[in-house]
Amino acid sequence: MLHFDVFFIRTLFLFMAIEEGFVYLLCISKEEHNMYYASGTYEAFAHPKKPKDVDEKSAYIIGTGLAGLSAAFYLVRDGQMKGEHIHLLEKLDLAGGSCDGRKDLNKGFYMRGGREMDNHFEIMWDMFRDVPSIETPGISVLDEYYWLNKEDPNYSLCRATVNRGQDAHTDKQFKLDKESALALSHLFMTPEKDLEDKKISDVLPESFWNTNFWLYWQTMFAFQKWSSALEMKRYLCRYVHHIDGLPDFSALRFTKYNQYESMILPLVKYLEAHHVQIEYGMDVKNVILETRGNKKIARQIIYVKEGKECSIDLIEKDLVFITNGCCTDTSCYGDQNHAPNLNHVKNGRGESWDLWKNIASQAEHGEYGRPEVFCSDIEATNWMSATVATSNEEIIEKIMNICKRDPRIGKVTTGGIVTIKDSVDHWYMSWTINRQPQFKAQDKNTVLIWLYGLHTDVKGNYVQREMRNCTGQEICQEWLYHIGIEESHIQDLAQNACHTTTCFMPYINAFFQPRKNSDRPKIVVDGAVNFAFIGQFAETPRDTIFTTEYSIRTGMESVYTLLDIDRGVPEVWGSQYDVRELLKASYYAIDKKMLSQVKLSLKEREMLKVLLKRVKGTDIELLLKESGLIE
Repeated sequence: MLHFDVFFIRTLFLFMAIEEGFVYLLCISKEEHNMYYASGTYEAFAHPKKPKDVDEKSAYIIGTGLAGLSAAFYLVRDGQMKGEHIHLLEKLDLAGGSCDGRKDLNKGFYMRGGREMDNHFEIMWDMFRDVPSIETPGISVLDEYYWLNKEDPNYSLCRATVNRGQDAHTDKQFKLDKESALALSHLFMTPEKDLEDKKISDVLPESFWNTNFWLYWQTMFAFQKWSSALEMKRYLCRYVHHIDGLPDFSALRFTKYNQYESMILPLVKYLEAHHVQIEYGMDVKNVILETRGNKKIARQIIYVKEGKECSIDLIEKDLVFITNGCCTDTSCYGDQNHAPNLNHVKNGRGESWDLWKNIASQAEHGEYGRPEVFCSDIEATNWMSATVATSNEEIIEKIMNICKRDPRIGKVTTGGIVTIKDSVDHWYMSWTINRQPQFKAQDKNTVLIWLYGLHTDVKGNYVQREMRNCTGQEICQEWLYHIGIEESHIQDLAQNACHTTTCFMPYINAFFQPRKNSDRPKIVVDGAVNFAFIGQFAETPRDTIFTTEYSIRTGMESVYTLLDIDRGVPEVWGSQYDVRELLKASYYAIDKKMLSQVKLSLKEREMLKVLLKRVKGTDIELLLKESGLIE
C-alpha cells in the first residue's frame, strides 16, 4: 500500500507553505543581451522587433532534423533574416532527420519510429501555428492537428496482452507498492545534481519492476533499468499532469499521417517559400572553433560533397547551428527476406558522433560535451523496429479482437502501443496501429502496423532466433503468434499475406545513458559568439529528450540567443509546481482511492486528522475534494 507521506502530507505541507506566503517559483529573469523564458499570452502573442544588423548576417545549419528546420523557421519568422541568407546543410537527399517515413518501391514502407505529442509542447505549437497546412488551404498545421484530435480523441482499449492476444487487464491501474511509491516520490524531489551518472536501478527498488507503472513507463518511453535516473526524474516532473492519461494514452495526440508527411514536409515547404536554401549531399565533418580570450568563434565548416573535401570560411556575422549526435545514426535496414547487416556497427562509430567528437576535441574544459558518454555501449542503447503491411482478413480480425476497433475506418485504432507481456523475457515487443492510411500513397485496403522490441539479443517466444538477426518475415511471424494467429497459419501468412521491413538502431536510446548535465553542451556555450548546438544532445534545462518539443526548443533557444531576440521563449510547462496537478497525480497514483480507503499506520492517521482539521473550510479543502482525495 502507498506510503501516505509520499502522496499527501508533502503536498499538503506545500499548500500550507503557500498559505503562509512561501511560494516556490522557477524564474529565469531577462538580462540584457540574453535569451529569457516567459509564460502567458503577453509574450506569446507579441511580435519581436527585427534584430540589430540581421540583414548583414548569414546562417549555416548542419542537419535538417526538426532541430535544424525549426532553427531555420525562427530565423525567418522572428529573426526576420532573409531566406537567401539561410543555408541548411544535409548529407542525405531528404530532409527530416530521425522524423522519417518513406516508401521504398522495391522493399515497402519504412517507419523507424513514431512521435507522441502533448498539448503542452509550448514551442512546437508556437511554430506550427504559423506553418501552413499542405492538405487544407487556409489553415495551419496546428489547426489541422487540433481539429483532428478534437474530433477523434486518442485512447487505448487494450494496453497489454497475455496468452497470445488476450487482454492483460491492466485496467488503468498502477499497482504501486509502498516502497516503490516512496522511491518515486523521492526521485521526483531529488535535485538533478544528485542524480548525475546514476541509473534508474540505483534509485528504485526491485519491487518497482513488477508494477504496472513500470510496464507503462518502460514501453511508452523506452527506458531501461540501466537508463539515466536524471532523465527519469525530468520525465516525472515534465509530465506529472499526464499521470491520469498514462495507463490508456488518453494524454497523447497524434498526427494524421506519418511524421514526415505531417510535420517535416509542411515545414520544408514553408522554408522553401521563404527562399531558404536546403543543400543536400553536404557531409559535414568538422566545424573549426577558435578561442580568443573569452570569446569562442566558429571559423570554418569542413564538409565532403561528391567525394571532394571542401570548406566554408566564416566571419563573426556568420551563424552556425550544429546538430551534435543523432539517435538514428548507423541505422541498419532489413526487409522481408533479409536481416539487417550489422557488420559495420561498432561502439562509437557513426558520422554524427564523428562530427561531435571532432568538435569536442577542440574544447579547453569539456564545454562542447562528451559524446563518448552516449555512443560507447551499443548493447545498452539499441532496439529494433519493424513495419508490417497487410490487408489479410484473418489478421485484421485478430487485431480488432484486441483493440476493439477496425483499423480501416481512418480513426484511432490501438490508441498507442499494445505491449505483449508474454515477451518480457524475450524480445519484449509492443505494437501499434495509428490512423490509417499512414502514408498518402498507401492503398486504402492496406493496414500498416509498427512494432518494436526492446531486447534484440535474445530469442523470441515463437521464433528461436535473436531479433536483430531476423528477417522481416521472421519478425512478422513472432508478432502473428502473439496476436493469436493459429500456429499452422503463421508462416504462410507472414510470407504471403504480409510485407515486413525492419530497422536495427544501435544508438536509439543513447540519450538515456547515465550522464552529468555537463556531458551535453549548452545550446550556446559560455563565450560563444556565432555558434550553437541543437538537437537531442544539446542541453536545455527541465525539458525531456526523445520528444519533438526538445528538438524544436533547442532550435528556438539557439536563434533567440545568437540574434538577441527580445521576446520570451515559452518556458517548459510547469505542472510540477502546480499543487492542483500534484494532488490529481496523487489521486491517480494510488489507483483513484480516497485517503480514507488507503491503509495507513496509526501515526499517519493521526497526522491526517490534524492536517484535515487545519485546512477545513479553506480553499485547500476544496482542492482536495476536487482531486478526489477526500469526500
